Amino acid sequence: MRKMLTLSMSMIVIAAGLAGCSTSNGTVGKEESVQPTAKQNANVDDGSEKMDITMLVSTAAGGGWPENHPIIKKLNEKLNINLKFQWVPGDNYEEKINVMAASNAFPDIFQIWNATSYNKWQEKGVFLDLKPQLSQYPNLTKEIPEHDLQMMNPKDHIYGLPMYAPSFRSNLSIRKDWLDKLNLKMPTTVDEFYDVGKAFVDRDPNGNGKKDTIGFSMTVGVNGGLGNIDYLKGAFGLANNWKTVDGKLVPMQSQAKEWKDLAGFLRKAYAEGVLDKDFAVNKERDPWNKLEANTNGMAEVNPNELYTISLPSVQKLDPKADIVQLAPPKGPTGLQFANTVISTTKIVVNAKVDVKKQQRILKLLDYMLSDEGYTLIKNGIEGVDYKKEGDKFTVLPAFTTNRPQILSTWFIRRYDPGIQIRLWDDKAYADKVLTWFKNTEPYRYDNPGAGLVSETQTKVGSELEKKFTNAIVKVIVGQEPVESIDKAVEQWKSGGGDQITKEINDIYAKMK
Repeated sequence: MRKMLTLSMSMIVIAAGLAGCSTSNGTVGKEESVQPTAKQNANVDDGSEKMDITMLVSTAAGGGWPENHPIIKKLNEKLNINLKFQWVPGDNYEEKINVMAASNAFPDIFQIWNATSYNKWQEKGVFLDLKPQLSQYPNLTKEIPEHDLQMMNPKDHIYGLPMYAPSFRSNLSIRKDWLDKLNLKMPTTVDEFYDVGKAFVDRDPNGNGKKDTIGFSMTVGVNGGLGNIDYLKGAFGLANNWKTVDGKLVPMQSQAKEWKDLAGFLRKAYAEGVLDKDFAVNKERDPWNKLEANTNGMAEVNPNELYTISLPSVQKLDPKADIVQLAPPKGPTGLQFANTVISTTKIVVNAKVDVKKQQRILKLLDYMLSDEGYTLIKNGIEGVDYKKEGDKFTVLPAFTTNRPQILSTWFIRRYDPGIQIRLWDDKAYADKVLTWFKNTEPYRYDNPGAGLVSETQTKVGSELEKKFTNAIVKVIVGQEPVESIDKAVEQWKSGGGDQITKEINDIYAKMK
């Protein structure tokens, strides 16, 4: 039977060849051009087929939408799809992703927050490589900078789109009314910053007759690291986790001199009450909370919440309160840096989806970053969530109950720092908010190693960082001398830091 099958196939090929030879001139060429085109069209999504698309989204306060939500209906109608959302509380999101990974049952579109997981799973083929198709989707390429598209991806591959976060959502601020009351000038250097902080502690700027004010505050992360003082780290020459020297990445933990300079400054501030005595037990937002409680004089704030939350809160306690922007103070060598967020969250597409669905998913993501689509997911539906009369926009009560903006808050955003500014917001207010971001841009504090994770870092990096931070804290509170930092640096390096540095540089070389 095998011989007969072979013979039959040979006859079919010969017959096809003879038929081609007997065709009039030009017919063969026409048939040859039509056949691959038809095959190609079979893999092209023309939008006529309705498709189910599953999307996993982490939620914050208020949770997700019901299935019949107006925005879901609008997106379904626009893209001829049936969007099926899985809403997962943010605190449980990582656990949910890991459960899905164990059963290899991912949705069509989802986010990856953990850089280690992103690096590991892209190598296992979990995510679709978007690079070959991306040029067909103009809004994705227009609204996302090339540098950010390429970050954390091997050369010539893009396994995930970046989830934008404002680079300068934490901007340094100061109580201008306290400065005026004490006849002080705006500080421009770390020494002047310290002197102003000391005056805020000693001279009762809130006028309540109590010694309850501080100059500035900070935090210690649960996994190590000093938070809320990037402006001081940068001023004293410390890297934002990593810096490049002669084409190689150098970790901030190896910068013994810079750490000793910073720790010496903080040690004095702690001893004199300029630095919040409770810094070691503060939660992430506590320095900001203390600014709003009328006890902290200088703190990082989010401009998108300053005029709607922070200033109204403190003005309830002191109607004359005024919070203004403070440029990062210059360090001993003139360095100035601001807290700079390097987002490592990725929006990924399941590599298992078929070719047509891949295109429809990319059309959906592209639409949500278009002018029409982004207006929809950021502001809601005209006539439902807001109304337009001429050039004037007015918010309607449904915006609060519908919460149409949550996709632009929780899932995908344009590279627009005013992510919480709506069509109806007063222009003067919008300009004030955006000015904070613009003013901070010159002090960008880049991290060239953002998103790079090594095997050793995954295994021991967190414990190493906790031990290193603990050594720094002991110096700040006066339990150990400043010189002990040299030993802490060597222990970090010998405990796995040198191996982490090697592995990270190996990964970095592949990204170039």
